[in-house]
Amino acid sequence: MEVQGKVKMIGETQSFGSNGFRKREIVVTTEEQYPQQIMVEFVQDKCDLLNAFQVGQDVKISINLRGREWVNPQGETKYFNSIQGWRIESLQPAGQNPSVPPTPPADAFEPATDFSNDEQDDLPF
Repeated sequence: MEVQGKVKMIGETQSFGSNGFRKREIVVTTEEQYPQQIMVEFVQDKCDLLNAFQVGQDVKISINLRGREWVNPQGETKYFNSIQGWRIESLQPAGQNPSVPPTPPADAFEPATDFSNDEQDDLPF
């Protein structure tokens, strides 16, 4: 399964217990009629995959849905779900900064031909 959208937040890596369990969360805003804020967690060595990404970037995350059962001290059974990422890819061309709009190629503009050097301009410099 996959989740696709724009990175809204990337959390810091969290460590739990003495066993060295690590977790890092990312929130992606989907781009659909009713955008959703989807939180995906990366665990253990997969936490480091998020280092190459930043807020505002368009990404595709490969996920697994995880569920578990827990019985509380009163004997009640509870169920929990999580979305766990295992791969993340940029949907933007290499080298493109998400905060800077793409630069059009130079040949997208026609050269100016309607000017002459003897016209006066009113520019102050």
